[in-house]
Amino acid sequence: MAAYLVAQAEVTNMTENFKRYAERSAEILHDHGGKYIVRGLPAKVIKGEQFKGKFIIIAEFPSMEHLDGFLNDEEYVNDVAPLREGTGNYEFAACESPPPEMV
Repeated sequence: MAAYLVAQAEVTNMTENFKRYAERSAEILHDHGGKYIVRGLPAKVIKGEQFKGKFIIIAEFPSMEHLDGFLNDEEYVNDVAPLREGTGNYEFAACESPPPEMV
């Protein structure tokens, strides 16, 4: 069953470290079978203020095990994720695809 990493990122301090984070985290994500469905600012905010000026990231993985593999990847945890420190506010969630009868 497909699994999705959903993130909202408010980047308040665009640094070289953040740019390295974005590049290297994408490579590690792909190494774990992930692919980006959405990665960037909203094309249009339909209602509310929550999404204005914030990046939305949705990545699809073949399974929750693949997603967990990315999140627990030793290089990601120890070397890459710390590069985002002091660059903004981030929220992450993991979701599974609904069963076929709910689609």
